Amino acid sequence: MTVRNLDKLFKPASIALIGASRKPGTVGAVVARNLFQAGFDGPVMPVNATERAVEGVLTYKTVDSLPITPDLGVICTAPDTVAATIDALGKRGTKAAIVMTNGMSAEQTQAMLETAKPYLMRVLGPNSLGAMVPGRGMNASFAPVAPRKGDVALVAQSSMVLTSVADWATSRGIGFSHLVSLGDRGDVDFGDLLDYLASDVTVRAILLYIESITQARKFMSAARSASRQKPVIVIKAGRSDEAQEAAASHTGALAVSDAVYDAVFRRAGVLRVNDLAELFDAAGTLGTGVPITGDRLAILTNGGGMGVMATDKLIQAGGRLAALAPETQDALAKALGPQPAGAPFRNPLRIGADATPRRYAEALNALMQDTGNDAVLVLHCPSALTDSEAIAQAVAETVQANKGRRHPVLTSWIGDQSAMEARKLFADARIPTYNGPSDAVRAFMHLVRYRRSQQLLMETPPSVAEDFQPDEITVKKVVSRVMAEKREWLSEFEAKRVLAAYGIPVVDTRVAETPEEAANAARVIGGPIALKILSHDITHKSDVGGVALGLTSPEDVKAEAEAMLGRVAELAPEARIEGFTVQEMAVRPDAYELIVGMTENEMFGPVLLFGEGGIGVEVVEDYALALPPLNMKLAAEQMSRTRIHRQLQGYRSRAAVDLDAVALTLNKVSQLVVDFPEIAEMDINPLLADADGVLALDARIKVGVPVLAGAARLAIRPYPKSLEDRITIKDGRQFFVRPILPEDEPLVHHLVENQTAEDLRLRFFAPLKRLSHQAAARLTQIDYDREMGLIAVGPDPQTGETIMYGVVRITADPDNRRAEYAVMVRSDMKGQGLGYILMNKILDYARSRGIREVYGEVLRENTNMLNMCRALGFVRKENLDEPGVVEVRIELGGGLAA
Repeated sequence: MTVRNLDKLFKPASIALIGASRKPGTVGAVVARNLFQAGFDGPVMPVNATERAVEGVLTYKTVDSLPITPDLGVICTAPDTVAATIDALGKRGTKAAIVMTNGMSAEQTQAMLETAKPYLMRVLGPNSLGAMVPGRGMNASFAPVAPRKGDVALVAQSSMVLTSVADWATSRGIGFSHLVSLGDRGDVDFGDLLDYLASDVTVRAILLYIESITQARKFMSAARSASRQKPVIVIKAGRSDEAQEAAASHTGALAVSDAVYDAVFRRAGVLRVNDLAELFDAAGTLGTGVPITGDRLAILTNGGGMGVMATDKLIQAGGRLAALAPETQDALAKALGPQPAGAPFRNPLRIGADATPRRYAEALNALMQDTGNDAVLVLHCPSALTDSEAIAQAVAETVQANKGRRHPVLTSWIGDQSAMEARKLFADARIPTYNGPSDAVRAFMHLVRYRRSQQLLMETPPSVAEDFQPDEITVKKVVSRVMAEKREWLSEFEAKRVLAAYGIPVVDTRVAETPEEAANAARVIGGPIALKILSHDITHKSDVGGVALGLTSPEDVKAEAEAMLGRVAELAPEARIEGFTVQEMAVRPDAYELIVGMTENEMFGPVLLFGEGGIGVEVVEDYALALPPLNMKLAAEQMSRTRIHRQLQGYRSRAAVDLDAVALTLNKVSQLVVDFPEIAEMDINPLLADADGVLALDARIKVGVPVLAGAARLAIRPYPKSLEDRITIKDGRQFFVRPILPEDEPLVHHLVENQTAEDLRLRFFAPLKRLSHQAAARLTQIDYDREMGLIAVGPDPQTGETIMYGVVRITADPDNRRAEYAVMVRSDMKGQGLGYILMNKILDYARSRGIREVYGEVLRENTNMLNMCRALGFVRKENLDEPGVVEVRIELGGGLAA
């Protein structure tokens, strides 16, 4: 389940409180007080077999005796009563419950969930502090404070964090749309609430306090969907190893590396922050809708020291100080007077301790006209020479006068009492304001990071630089043989065969059983030789003297092989020796040593690693993590998060590395991991990279029986290759049908450009000449776990290039019960049956996913579409809310569930 019946949890018309009490200090008494005093406009019915009245309201002895069926049941009773109470509520027709009961055993929790399931009842908890919706006057919690109404939703795994945040925010005038304590997450979890809150128009931003995540794919799908619609900001507790262990102990969940969570949040487009103050600063900044286009900041101040502090913070955070354009220099000279000796104005722009409102306004206006910066930070320090509030008013008026330019302005009025009125003025004008320059710069970098994450969600990735066809049969044979022999690790030779099968360049490597065979192999290869011991029992060969480099003759190879056998026998006497690998020494003096690898995470599945390689990889710790599947854009972004990336771009006389070749290698490893769930761990180290490409010198691959089969172990559902097919239309032409890819955005634009104006109007319900990048990206960058788009592609008769002739898509609701379809075929393809074929394919797919109903909206005059839907078995229903629009729907698999 996901959002099903959550409206009964957050928008109930009636509430029953089971375990209501008059006894001071009990959960039942506090919850009763909060429910009755919050202003809820529906009936609140206390249930208690021994009390006559609670909070002045007559009680009911049992759930069965309630006069009406409650939408929401709030349970504050003993652990051994919860399942029976859920059953009683379910029989009455209640669809949501909050279980505040603490101390429930695993068996009692499971019994509660199994009891709720047949009734489709949603359960928040157990061990939940409750839920609050201030805008509806609902406080079904035992929180000690009554939060203000606002437009920020807070979901916390910890009850005490929720109460602390509510208290902290209320004292600062911050309001909430929802506050939710997840408790032990028996049913309702982060994924459910992200889906629900993303679609709630009263919610401007979603804040999460997370200690651990369950159901990784569900969370990823919900987070990626929500973050496309509104800011999602998270505090993830447990950055240190000790804190991770404490969080796992607290929640009973797996401890997951903090670096993996960073990769998860980045891929989901979620902004991660460190503490409560930063959480609300980020929510306030992002929620104002302030646009941002880059990381160049201009700073305007009346105090030089504050400008320097802001600059330091900016550079440390990875931002850039904007340069002032010549036109801006001229404008500032007119407004402020020329600098002494004709010196240029510099950023930070200091305008003097005696700066007047007019001076601030004119300087700010000049900076807002400058296209060389991406935002302006206005600082003001208290001064007896100036009127702080008047300056704030001048700044606000200047921002308003330049509103059409949508130039971001952030403010920080330093001080306490002297700054209060200015801050209030900025808040009323919806201009972001902060207590100090560091806070303001941090907020600016929130905007920068959020923009980057949204770009990754919406940016069209370039096509893969090389159309590689992996040799899956070879890999399957190697992996199957190793597992049949009950080995965990592939030999180096086997590992390189696997890499070569996926198009990753490897050095010429041969296997020899004896020193004599090693010498013969060296003679065939020629040139400098690397000799390595071959043993399934030895993973790190250099640790036992099992590696020799730079051998120049077959005789040297033979002698070194004999010596190596002696060293290995002494240092690893138990190891079984199969022989040697003899490989060509790669002579690439300007190459960098990189590492590309993968490890299996118990929660999120495979995690890809990229960074600086070589023998010091554990010491250097310069790496970045990412989740598969990758594309070229995601691979490039992962690479950019390492320190070595700057070196790879070239400097002085050292040429830049072929970064596309490195990114393509990451893509190939990603595809290998997706295709073979038996691969549990691998690394290519070193992967040599220079201007001529990449070369894998060494590789380690570990295999095992996967816990989850196939793509189920991945946090993000990969490209569903099984849906690829070839079709034939009426005139005999054949097309390739496959799932849509992010790289297909140019094909979508081409399809739209080849539609008639009338066909576009019928499809989009309004005149349309072209799709925006955002709209096209949204159509192509889909979550295969919730959406599916199938496209028909083939050669253009004139150019021979591959183009799109038709596309069909469905978007399912979070419960995977209903899905909306859309279909479009090139205008010159009408009457050939392409749309009918595509619709049949998407309906078959919907059935395979368990979707119960597919529906769509069609203009009444679109007779071709209506006729096709009738032929497919859709039923027609007039849309009374939109005259001229017809709703068509088809039930799949036996109709809708209750």
